[in-house]
Amino acid sequence: MSTTDTLQVLGWKHFFQQQLELDELETTRPVRVFSLSRHLLDVVGTEGPCQVTMPLAWQRHEVEERPTVGDWLLLEKESGDPLRLLERKSLFKRMASGRETRVQLMAANVDTLFVVTSCNNDFNLSRIERYLAMALDAEVEPLLVLTKTDLCEDVESYVAQARTLRAGLEVVALNAKDADGIEALRPWLGKGQTAALVGSSGVGKSTLVNSLCQDEVQLTGAIREADDKGRHTTTGRSLHLLPAGGLLLDSPGMRELQLSDCEAGVASLFDDFEELARQCRFNDCRHQGEKGCAIEEAREAGAIDERRLLNYLKLRDEQERLAQTLVEKRRKDKDFGKMVKRAMKDIKRKKGEF
Repeated sequence: MSTTDTLQVLGWKHFFQQQLELDELETTRPVRVFSLSRHLLDVVGTEGPCQVTMPLAWQRHEVEERPTVGDWLLLEKESGDPLRLLERKSLFKRMASGRETRVQLMAANVDTLFVVTSCNNDFNLSRIERYLAMALDAEVEPLLVLTKTDLCEDVESYVAQARTLRAGLEVVALNAKDADGIEALRPWLGKGQTAALVGSSGVGKSTLVNSLCQDEVQLTGAIREADDKGRHTTTGRSLHLLPAGGLLLDSPGMRELQLSDCEAGVASLFDDFEELARQCRFNDCRHQGEKGCAIEEAREAGAIDERRLLNYLKLRDEQERLAQTLVEKRRKDKDFGKMVKRAMKDIKRKKGEF
C-alpha cells in the first residue's frame, strides 16, 4: 500500500493536503491522533502507531488550539517531534461538567455523528436534539441509531418519533449484536470515513464498537433490568480503524450534553421557530406570552409542538447565558494576563536596581 493510500485509509483528505507547505512535504509526516492521555498522544501514520508528547508550548494554548482525538498533526520526519496542528474540518466540543466554565474538546475531523439511543426508557427527544444541534453546528451529518430493538415490541413507534425531529434525518434501528443490523451502518463507514459515537451510558455504544471492529475492544457490561441501563464501560475517547476501512470514534457515555457555543446549530435545528421569531412585533421578543409574538400566536393555534418549543427556548436561553459567561471569563483572563505582565516587569526592574 502506498503512502497516499495509507493516509487515505486513516481519513486523510485534500482538505488537509492543501495545508502543507512545499518544504513540509519533504521534512514532515502527517499522523492522526487515535487517543490521548493528558499530554501523551497515541498517533498513527504511514510508519504505524507511535506515542508522542505534546510540546510544552501547546499545553499553554487555549483548549481549542490543543490536539484532540481525530486531529491531524505534522511530525518532524527525523526526530518525530510534533510541529503543527492542522486546521480541522470539523470539531465537536461541550462544556465540561462542574461549576467552572471550561470548554472540553470531544472529537475532530468527523464526517458523521452517530447519535446512539436505545428503544427503552433512555429514549428522550429533547436529549437527542442536543446532539443534533451539536452536529449541525459543526456542519457534520447526524445519523440517529436506535439500539436494542430485540428487547422492544414496538420499534416503529420509536422510529416514527425520531423522524419528527428534523426533515430528512436518517434513522437506523438495529440490534447491535446482529450482523445484518450492523451492515445497515456500512454506508457511513467506507474507506477513510470517520464516524463518532455519542449517547448516554448503557445504550449499546460499546457493543456497536465491538461488532463493527469484530473484536472485543471495549468491556461491555450486562444491562440492569431495573433501569434499562448498562454499566459504564468506556473511560476515554479513542479512534478505531475498522476492518472494512472506516474509522469509528467512541466516547464515554454522558448523563447530559452541556452544549458549548452552539448558537448556529440550535438555530439550524429549530429553523422554523427562527423564521417565526423574525415575524414578531418586537426584535427583543422572548416568545413567552408577549403581545405581537408570532410564536405565541402559532402556539395558541395549536400549530406548534409544545415539547419542541420548550426545548428550543431552553437551549436558546442556555446559549445566551453561556455567551455572557464566556465574555466575562475572557475579560477576567485578559485582566489576569495583564497583572502577570506587570508583576514580571516589576521583578525585572527590581533586579536591575541591585
